[in-house]
Amino acid sequence: MDQNKVELDHEFHPFLRAYKNGYIERLIGSDIVSASIDPQTGVSSKDVSIQNETGLSARLYIPKTISKHQKLPLLIYFHGGSFLIESAFSSLYHQYVNSVVAEANVVAMSVEYRLAPEHPLPIAYNDSWDAIQWVDLHSKGEGSESWLKDYVDFDRVFLGGDSAGANIVHNMAMRAGEVELKNCLKIHGIILVQPYFWGAERIGAEESDLVKRDLINKMWIYACPSTTGHDDPHINPVAPGAPSLCKLGCSRVLVLIAGEDVFRDRGLLYYETLRKCGWGGVVEVAETEGEDHVFHLTNPTCDKAISMIKSLASYMNQANDSPTTK
Repeated sequence: MDQNKVELDHEFHPFLRAYKNGYIERLIGSDIVSASIDPQTGVSSKDVSIQNETGLSARLYIPKTISKHQKLPLLIYFHGGSFLIESAFSSLYHQYVNSVVAEANVVAMSVEYRLAPEHPLPIAYNDSWDAIQWVDLHSKGEGSESWLKDYVDFDRVFLGGDSAGANIVHNMAMRAGEVELKNCLKIHGIILVQPYFWGAERIGAEESDLVKRDLINKMWIYACPSTTGHDDPHINPVAPGAPSLCKLGCSRVLVLIAGEDVFRDRGLLYYETLRKCGWGGVVEVAETEGEDHVFHLTNPTCDKAISMIKSLASYMNQANDSPTTK
């Protein structure tokens, strides 16, 4: 018997087991792959250190054909995994970001924020903000990373993420808009893919899927033991008393939801609230019918997943929109 696995404390099937001696067994998302030149897309990647004292790092990506004379949009990407599992360096996310970069012809930075429970929230939020600030140094001409300095148009920076990563994206845009806008990287747009939003009151599909609801309830408390509960504004941005979405620090928002996803109705509520709150930017929502949570990662070659990547590419390469909602 493995001495690390003596007595089970928590189990969140099929994601993670935690033992009373502190040992954490992650069941998925730990298949780390190296940065490389992708043979299928020609996309190049490399790993960079952002903060030595915490070990914060990221993986940078550039498309196959690139020139210092043509500056490209930058996508800062945050992976999903309920704040507990997965990695910017896992095979799942490495291949996904490769595909997005190739299709959209953008530069990308996939952030390796630290995971709970070893590093409970808000550490992932703070790591993510530190990564954004690191990019901001380059936008001011103070950074030393050549891929950012040579190839990025800092007027076209997007934050994107799926599930818990989309939750991070929202919280980073709120932080930029609320308290640190004058000293923050200019964020042109954000992309929320099946965002991990929740709440104390059941809505929509949450009414019928009690098993998933119970799992999500427990995982949030486990990842964020200091939380005020499921109406904490970090996970329920439209909760009573939450900061107004009109403070969101970007000019464009794209919300992507999936028809069979238990988080679908939360994403739609976020869109409706943002559209009506007087925010003044451009917000769009698109639904993929008949698909479940993160289907684009579990079945990346299906037509709907490919269509989603094409939509993301089109979104990041659109001309600047006028400040209206649609």
